[in-house]
Amino acid sequence: MANTLTITDNRTGKSYELPIEHDTVRAMDLRKIKVTDDEFGMMTYDPAFMNTASCISKITYIDGDKGILRYRGYPIDQLAEKSSHLEVAYLLMHGELPTAPQLKEWSDAIMSHSDVFDQLQKGLSGFRQDAHPMGMLASLVAALSTYYPESRKISDPANRQLQIHRLIAKMPTLGAWCFRQRKGLAPVAPEKGLSYTGNFLQMLYKAEGQKYSPNPVLERALDILFILHADHEQNCSTSAMRAIGSSQADPYVSMSGALSALYGPLHGGANEQVLVMLKEIGSKDHIPAFIKEVKEGKGEKRLMGFGHRVYKNYDPRAKIIKQTADQVFEVTGRNPLLDIALELERIALQDEYFVKRKLYPNVDFYSGIIYQAMGFPPEFFTVLFAIPRAAGWLVQWLEMVTDPEQKIARPRQIYLGSPDRNYVPLNQRA
Repeated sequence: MANTLTITDNRTGKSYELPIEHDTVRAMDLRKIKVTDDEFGMMTYDPAFMNTASCISKITYIDGDKGILRYRGYPIDQLAEKSSHLEVAYLLMHGELPTAPQLKEWSDAIMSHSDVFDQLQKGLSGFRQDAHPMGMLASLVAALSTYYPESRKISDPANRQLQIHRLIAKMPTLGAWCFRQRKGLAPVAPEKGLSYTGNFLQMLYKAEGQKYSPNPVLERALDILFILHADHEQNCSTSAMRAIGSSQADPYVSMSGALSALYGPLHGGANEQVLVMLKEIGSKDHIPAFIKEVKEGKGEKRLMGFGHRVYKNYDPRAKIIKQTADQVFEVTGRNPLLDIALELERIALQDEYFVKRKLYPNVDFYSGIIYQAMGFPPEFFTVLFAIPRAAGWLVQWLEMVTDPEQKIARPRQIYLGSPDRNYVPLNQRA
């Protein structure tokens, strides 16, 4: 029979025919495979979900071997060249590119929710001035849940859409609050008439009592970076958003969990680690020695910003960021770390050790250099990742809550602990 997989259990000699759909078999079908009728049945063991599909999605497509990334079928390079972040957010949410009236209505709806309650602003004083901005951002987003208790009505489509507008709109405002808190500066209110990224820049850098006009080159560069980070399939933070949301938690606390996942250095903090590495290398002359130490596994030397769980080719986002860097540096001046990065990339891509392992530059390799040139401190880089990813998280959350096959997330385990045993009173223990 076509499109089936036949499995023979050598313990019993029984054969089982499992249907194949979309090159997968359903894990629940494996439960049919038992030695005795009272057994639980066969499971798969897949640490870190290396080869497990947890959902069916129509949002983002990645072919890691070919270096392909598409949002709703559109190649990422076309969107980065021709689109804006809010247009891409609309595309992710609705599945199609908007008409001009639809884009205006969507943008107006988003920007109308940029303000955040003054009471929440008072909560900033509770953070230390050196608090990490991601810790602050995750806390503030979770706190929004208490201001919008109706957000728990996740089965109401109109209510869901309202919360989505609010969250996409408020993320730049909250991110700017965290930025200015660390500098000891008062928050700046959103300003009408500016773009999504232009408004974000003015909330970051506007001086009290002065007019601020964002540099159009930097505004566009940030918009491109936001497009590149808008979604990336079922990564750690997106999986967290879906898992928390599967309990019917509201989107604010669900996104706070996603932010916490992104906070980790193996996920959102990777571009900060690239800067640390480049500073440690110090100059192009030191690159060969650094490469040698990485290959020999001496100490803790790692080639940060190379390789990816999914991409086994050049990350398509890295190519776009590399092109954007030249435009940014014309405004900010050339970041001296760029020369080290370019030489490191050149040497690594010619080295059989790295080529054989398919370690190519990823999105984090150049983004940190650009962010630093634009005046962002390294600890703020992950916030710049989180703000645009809010759109992707929310679309993934919406797809999950409207999927009739999805239930509360609850992975299985293989128990290898102690067998059944009896309690021993304290005075009888050796």
